[in-house]
Amino acid sequence: MGKKVSDHVTWVGKTDWQLTKFHGDEYSTHLGSSYNAYLIRDKKTALIDTVWQPFDKEFVSRLKREIDLCDIDFIVMNHNEIDHSGALPELLREIPDVPIYCTARGEAILRGHYNGDWNFKNVHTGDTLSLGDTTLTFIEAPMLHWPDTMFTHLSGDNVLFSNDGFGQHFASESLFDDQVDMTLLVNEAEKYYANILVPFNPMVRRKMDELLSMGLPIDIIAPSHGIIWRRNPRLIIDRYLQWCRDYQENQISIIYDTMWNSTRVMAENIAEGINKTDSDVTVKLFNASHHDKNDIITEVFHSKALIVGSPTINSGISFAMSGIMEMIKGMKFKNKSGASFGSYGWSGEAVKELDTLLSASGFNVVTPGIRTLWVPDGNELERCRQFGADFVASIKQQSKQTI
Repeated sequence: MGKKVSDHVTWVGKTDWQLTKFHGDEYSTHLGSSYNAYLIRDKKTALIDTVWQPFDKEFVSRLKREIDLCDIDFIVMNHNEIDHSGALPELLREIPDVPIYCTARGEAILRGHYNGDWNFKNVHTGDTLSLGDTTLTFIEAPMLHWPDTMFTHLSGDNVLFSNDGFGQHFASESLFDDQVDMTLLVNEAEKYYANILVPFNPMVRRKMDELLSMGLPIDIIAPSHGIIWRRNPRLIIDRYLQWCRDYQENQISIIYDTMWNSTRVMAENIAEGINKTDSDVTVKLFNASHHDKNDIITEVFHSKALIVGSPTINSGISFAMSGIMEMIKGMKFKNKSGASFGSYGWSGEAVKELDTLLSASGFNVVTPGIRTLWVPDGNELERCRQFGADFVASIKQQSKQTI
């Protein structure tokens, strides 16, 4: 069962090859995922996290083949969402008195999930736990991405157990970053950050600065989802330092939905106008009804600006655009510009509603939206191209004013 991570650490988690959706239907996992748990054996033995609830019996059964459960001296729960704590009740039926080290919020969440009156030991940043030759140091990391989250550092082997921090949904028989496609790995890590951690950028900034200031040697970063970073763990730390500072590239994303292709044609001509005006900017188009919503959010994360479009349906916007705009609002993006467009038949409220949603999501709406009645003709398509050109000019002017 176990796979060696370092001198004292063994991976005892579960790889979930079949997972395609996570958090209900909120997150797409095209590459599957894993629920990483770790066994640390020194003079004392500690278990770091467990696995998702559907695999609880399997986890405990396989853990028994790795170690006599009575030899586990401590359980450390870095974060207590059920994909990490789900096997804990099953495990504690076997070893009910083992102390559980977690934050105070972690204890509250575990009690709320499972109503277990277990042997909780609350810890704070800087608290330590000796295992013999090695020592665990606890680091509170609230809102990365739940209020109970913490990291745990193992001295000697210099492993940072980071739970959801630095993780990705990536199933593999290989444990380490030097054994998988690095481009795929970094892309999945970025998707994970863009869809889960962006709303907590200020907390991530503070935690990254604090973590580095502590001076703890880190040779391995062992998250609770996906691949372990050992080739160059500083790579993912540096990416987090970039991503948490309201990251953006020279990209404009256009997200739209369409009924009879009028809004699609508008989108394509707006993109053409942008490209003719500024050939250096990357323009990407996404149909909200067809593209993966988490991939769209990742592209919005990349973008310095967003243009959104919808036909008017029942005096509003389409179901798909309503959903993606709600997701965008929840991400709390900063320092991004926006505009809207849409086609209509007899009322035309979609553009106004999209502008309102962009503003409510923190975007600076730099130009009035554009509407076309029924199917846009040649003149209307030229107006769309000019709209794209004007949008780029407005962004550049705004950028000059803020320098």
